[in-house]
Amino acid sequence: MMNVEGLQMRYGEVDVLRDVSFAARPGEVLTLLGPNGAGKSTTIEILEGFRLRSAGRVEVLGVDPAHADESWRARVGIVLQSWRDHGNWRVRELLHHLGLYYERPWPADELLAEVGLTDSAGKKIRMLSGGQRRRLDVAIGIVGRPELLFLDEPTTGFDPEARREFHELVGRLATEYGTTILLTTHDLDEASRLADRILILNGGRIIAAGTTAELTAAIAGEDEVRWSVDGRGFRKKTPDSTEFVRGLFAQYGAELRELEVRRASLEDTYLALVAS
Repeated sequence: MMNVEGLQMRYGEVDVLRDVSFAARPGEVLTLLGPNGAGKSTTIEILEGFRLRSAGRVEVLGVDPAHADESWRARVGIVLQSWRDHGNWRVRELLHHLGLYYERPWPADELLAEVGLTDSAGKKIRMLSGGQRRRLDVAIGIVGRPELLFLDEPTTGFDPEARREFHELVGRLATEYGTTILLTTHDLDEASRLADRILILNGGRIIAAGTTAELTAAIAGEDEVRWSVDGRGFRKKTPDSTEFVRGLFAQYGAELRELEVRRASLEDTYLALVAS
């Protein structure tokens, strides 16, 4: 679905992207993580065809985005961090109108149900809450049934319930409809929940790639187990905390107290990488 090899982007004397390479498979949720200024937005804009690269090879759906036509754009969905619409459009009215530009659009009522906006179908856009507006953004991005969907910081400003519902929607798009999704986020929990694979971008380079489990095991290291026996506290680093705890119960039984297992997390991994 996407192949990027040796991607470079330079502004004057500043290298924003340096030798970035990765690929995305059909139906995969690929998450791009990195601090501000790492080059995430530039990478996304190049893949979307909105910015010309300085060097490297890029193919998205088999086409160089720098030379893509309207038929290619109809196969791609984009949800930006924010965009403007005329506030007097009504929700269903807007989705129906946008669907007219595609050969095989998602029917407006089905799409409203999918993103949880059925009850807001007749509302003017300016009357929507922040969470409702973001759902509409997603609906606009997928109205043409895209094969590839770009989501740029999609849950910024969401409350916990709205974030959970959005995560469920992203999961359905990938698993039920086979949509390939490239997601950028600062939310490490979101990345861990949604991503099939994670790319960590820092200083214009991809410094790590893999599943949450692979990155955590390779970088953040071992789990830490803490416990006490007869008032004495102990701690131990171990690659297999489950097996180690079984051994503790076998050894100490009911004497075991204050057992705590701290598993290495994606956050540990991320912080270790960007700080190095």
